[in-house]
Parts: sequence; C-alpha cells; structure tokens
Amino acid sequence: MTDVTDKVDQAIARFERVTRQLDERDGPARDAARRERQRLNAGLGKTAIRVAIAAGLIWLATIVLGLVQPIGMFGFLGALLATVVVGGVIITRGGRTAISAPAPSTDLPNGTMIERFDSYIYRSRAALPASAKAELDAISRILPSLKETLSRLETLDPAAQDARRLMSIHLPGLIERYERVPAAYRSEQDGEGKTVDQRLVEGLAAGRVALSETCEQLARLDVAALETQGRFIQSRYGETPVASEDAPST
Repeated sequence: MTDVTDKVDQAIARFERVTRQLDERDGPARDAARRERQRLNAGLGKTAIRVAIAAGLIWLATIVLGLVQPIGMFGFLGALLATVVVGGVIITRGGRTAISAPAPSTDLPNGTMIERFDSYIYRSRAALPASAKAELDAISRILPSLKETLSRLETLDPAAQDARRLMSIHLPGLIERYERVPAAYRSEQDGEGKTVDQRLVEGLAAGRVALSETCEQLARLDVAALETQGRFIQSRYGETPVASEDAPST
C-alpha cells in the first residue's frame, strides 16, 4: 500500500510540474519573462558601456602621465591591472543587481518604479505557492497599461501615491514577510482559521485590485480629457466648412 501511495504522490507531483511548465510557456508569465530578458539585455549594454568608459579613462590618464614622465613596463602593467580590477568590479556589481532584483526604491520615477516592481515580482514568483503565482501573474498583466498612464504623472501626483506605495513598500513587504516564515509553519491556521499561504494570496489580491482601479481611473481621466477636447474642437470649428482642394474655382 505504501508503494502505491508513493507512486500516486509522484504522479501527482509530476502532473503539477508539467502543468506548471505549460502554464508558464504562455500568458502573463511568458510576457513577464520577455520583459525581464529585455531589461537584462539593456543592463548588460549599460554595464559594457561603463566598463569601456572606465577603461578609456584609465588609459587616457596613463597616456597623459607617460607624456609627463616615462612610466616604463611597471606603469603599463599597473594600468592593465587597474583596468582589469575596475572592469571586474563594475561587472560584478551589475551582475549582482540583475540577480538580486531588489524591491523598487521609494524615490524612483513612476515608469522606472513599475519596471523594477515588474522585475521584482517576476524573480519572487518561483518561491511562492501556485495560488500566489496566479495573483502575481494577474498583477503582471496590469503593469504595462499602468506604466503607460502612470509615466505621464509626476512622482508626487496624488493619483500615483497609492500605486507607488503598493509597489515599493506594501507588496514587497508582504512577499518578504512570507519568505521569512519557515515552510513548516505556513500550513498552520491563525486565529481566523487562515493559513500563511491564504494571507499571502489575499494580500496580493487586494494589491491587484488597487492597482487595477488606479489604472482604470487614470485611463478614464484620459478618455474624459479626449472627449472634452473633441467637443471643444467640434463646437469651435465644426460649423466652419472646410474648402476642398479639388473644388472648382469660380
């Protein structure tokens, strides 16, 4: 009986693993992975530029110093060593940032904050239960539209404040607190009969709703502004006939 139970458990685990992989090939998870690759490629390009600039400055200083007094073989080797060390430090820092993907800072511009938050939830996804991943995917689906509307606003705009706090403080804090709970305690129920996993999902769902409402509110404001502008143009110029270039002259 034990062997049969083990085989059943293994089959269920294999099925869940396969379905999870299939789910991640399409939909929000795939789109989030594509955006993350684009950010990584952009980061690699920036790191390469920093390395090139640093190397150029080192060798420019070496050339200037060589014009003042000969640096000899040891000076050349010193410049070469400095280039390697500085380049290594820059590459290491860039790689560490790409791997860690920390929560977005509270002082970032709106568009940059959304990109950092998108990267943060994508990299946090693997450590969360399936129900929480579904909520992260739903949040990820909102972010491109939210970026379009929020990027046009100032950092201190009241319409952006709740979304900024959610992305930089509240949702990352919720995920980080969950990760601190030992796995053995995540299935225990609290005073209201809810597990740690359930609390996590409920918190993510509340954040998703809030971000969605912010995105919808800002989009409706843009629609209303367009409608107002259109009515103004129609009332101002709608009664004026437009002469056609093809009309015969009299």
